Amino acid sequence: MLSRLTEPRALFSFIFLACAGLMGYGLVLQHVDRLEPCPLCILQRYAFIATGLIALVAALHNTRHWWGRALYALLVFVAAGAGAGVAGRHVWLILNPQPSAVCGPDLDYMIQSFPLSQVLPMLFKGEGDCGKVGWQFLGLSIPEWALVWFVGFMLAALWIALQRHVRDRAHTIR
Repeated sequence: MLSRLTEPRALFSFIFLACAGLMGYGLVLQHVDRLEPCPLCILQRYAFIATGLIALVAALHNTRHWWGRALYALLVFVAAGAGAGVAGRHVWLILNPQPSAVCGPDLDYMIQSFPLSQVLPMLFKGEGDCGKVGWQFLGLSIPEWALVWFVGFMLAALWIALQRHVRDRAHTIR
């Protein structure tokens, strides 16, 4: 049973489902709990979406060639690595608060200072303060959890990429 859970298709499927779940929970925090994302949170969301979509394509394609699995794993690794980089920077901003650590202007300032045609695109960039911790679970903030998940996805991608000989031998025996 455990060996089937560590197969590339199962791991890619898990990565996709985890990314979808994390995005869903992020939207609940934003729209139900009114926790506004900051620009770095928005970038992390993009990285979760990219990681999840690549993993979904990989799971659906389910290539039997080691180089195909390795390519998908590399793409997941790069997308998750980009997310880990952003999350790491976000964690650093939280752990080293500075007056200039704000990632963008607040909504009131934007409405007063810019025409509505410019404010609407800015809203998609996020308006929260990157140095502020608005939510925690088990002592970790959202960017810290994001970093944990991104590193986990990177490790899973590395595992998939290293499964070349095991999987190829199984297919040649059948």
